Amino acid sequence: MKVTVDINLGGDVFHVDEDAYQGLRHYLTSLERAFAEEDGAGEIIADIEGRMGELFKLRLGKYKQVITLGDLEEVMGVLGSPEAISGTAPAGGATRHLLSRRFYRDPDRRILGGVCAGLAAYFSWHPMILRILFIVLALAGSFGIWLYLVLWIVLPEALTTAQKLEMRGDPVTIANIRDSVKAQYEAVREKMHLQSGTNLKTRRET
Repeated sequence: MKVTVDINLGGDVFHVDEDAYQGLRHYLTSLERAFAEEDGAGEIIADIEGRMGELFKLRLGKYKQVITLGDLEEVMGVLGSPEAISGTAPAGGATRHLLSRRFYRDPDRRILGGVCAGLAAYFSWHPMILRILFIVLALAGSFGIWLYLVLWIVLPEALTTAQKLEMRGDPVTIANIRDSVKAQYEAVREKMHLQSGTNLKTRRET
């Protein structure tokens, strides 16, 4: 007989056996130490936990309701080890992970609903190509407009870092999540720097 523990991971409740619980605690503690000095450490850990929750769900079913140590090891193999962050170990299962792109709306590069930007990320095209195509369809009749509206409703928005990686077909590993969050922080920092420079210039001119 094994003891099971209820945990909240990425907003979902899972039943895990005691061995898996201890392994998960060690894994997450190692990640917290690895990201302790990183910008956006809390967001990185939250995104990793959310991705782990998604992978745990895939391993559950009608006749399987408890996450085992084997399930945890498979998930850690996909995400990679904390040691991979510092370069002291290979990136885990990243090379074994089959890349699978998913359709999302891209909130970062959107002009209206993010449909064209999301489709462009999926097909590795420039968003302008899709925007011109939809404009041509819209001018030719109402089909382009209705198609855009349907896709806006049907396609989910890529809100998490993991979803944005899936949208581009990148492996959702802890290293890629870390790099993506850091890139977002750098983009925000650069934008704030440019805005502060513009405001300073305006004050000087006035």
